Amino acid sequence: MAGGGADAVETAALCCAKCGKPAHLQCPKCVELKLPREGAAFCTQDCFKASWGSHKSIHLKAKLLELSPGNEQDATSPASSWLYCLKKGQARTLKMPNFDWTGTLRPYPISKKREVPAHIEQPDWASDGIPKVEPNSDLQHTVEIKTPDQIERMRETCRIAREVLDAAARVIRPGITTDEIDAVVHEATVSAGGYPSPLNYHFFPKSCCTSVNEVICHGIPDARKLEDGDIVNVDVTVYHKGVHGDLNETFFVGNVDEASQRLVQCTYECLEKAISIVKPGVRFREVGEVINRHALMSGFSVVKSYCGHGIGELFHCAPNIPHYARNKAVGIMKAGQTFTIEPMINAGVWRDRMWPDGWTAVTADGKCSAQFEHTLLVTETGVEVLTARLPTSPNVFPWIHS
Repeated sequence: MAGGGADAVETAALCCAKCGKPAHLQCPKCVELKLPREGAAFCTQDCFKASWGSHKSIHLKAKLLELSPGNEQDATSPASSWLYCLKKGQARTLKMPNFDWTGTLRPYPISKKREVPAHIEQPDWASDGIPKVEPNSDLQHTVEIKTPDQIERMRETCRIAREVLDAAARVIRPGITTDEIDAVVHEATVSAGGYPSPLNYHFFPKSCCTSVNEVICHGIPDARKLEDGDIVNVDVTVYHKGVHGDLNETFFVGNVDEASQRLVQCTYECLEKAISIVKPGVRFREVGEVINRHALMSGFSVVKSYCGHGIGELFHCAPNIPHYARNKAVGIMKAGQTFTIEPMINAGVWRDRMWPDGWTAVTADGKCSAQFEHTLLVTETGVEVLTARLPTSPNVFPWIHS
């Protein structure tokens, strides 16, 4: 019990917070914090001790309010809705953090965590934000050859993920917030019986990533409205029947300038060229050579801090797939392997910075970045794009002919 017993107070007008009898004692911590005496008065030490378990929460709330307007709160607080994100999703604050922003984009407050119905199968980080199996799995070092059953489950999950991303693509327009896009992703995922894999993964607070303009990856959906001329990447991963399916695309918002159009199309082409070499016997490091060559020829740079990854029953595992040239990725492709390729291409320098939220990676020079991603299966003769576009996918890229 903080501070020991309860101090005597000179008042006859107060009632015991425990039993309602006339109270002549007051919590010493409440006195120290200068809190109202109502709700902090007790008739005896026994009532004070019996109330301590619930009463002490008042002290924590008071300390949080003392920090206003730069108030930082635990992310699980009931009052943590529409606040700025901090500490990789574990904290919230009322005030925009100070930062040497590299471009014109700024974070906006985020809404509270969205709920997933209890009947839906959930990964082991869903409740507390901490993956248990993934970090220590042998599959962080060994590239798994999937069984026919795993492959079939991944096909189904990846198709759901594609349909979810398509649903998000259909609502993108000037004036919509990225939080509203997240709501579409969340609802579409849950309606299909899936869990949005990013939600609470290492405390990530949302169901998808939305990366606008200079954001390279892992942007957190928030209250900012998309503006005419923006580009926005939406990154979706679905967990269904025990496996994950992961993909993303970068979309135009309204009328986009020619430079951004060239960047997005080049990034799309980088992914397509990388996919075209996937087959048994190809070294993983060759992916980066292909991507880097096309990006540089187009006048762009390739992000080096983030890479493609193995995927299946684990969200992230071996192999790592760097997207830049002269990388040191080890191993060769074999039939039955599943992994993502997801190049991030920058209009300026390749280097990145991290926002105070601990998730949002932005270009060091504030220039735009684009990304595309597919989940792939290596087959005996080549590759199957598990997250491939469907006949029903919206026609949002002018260079793709129906």
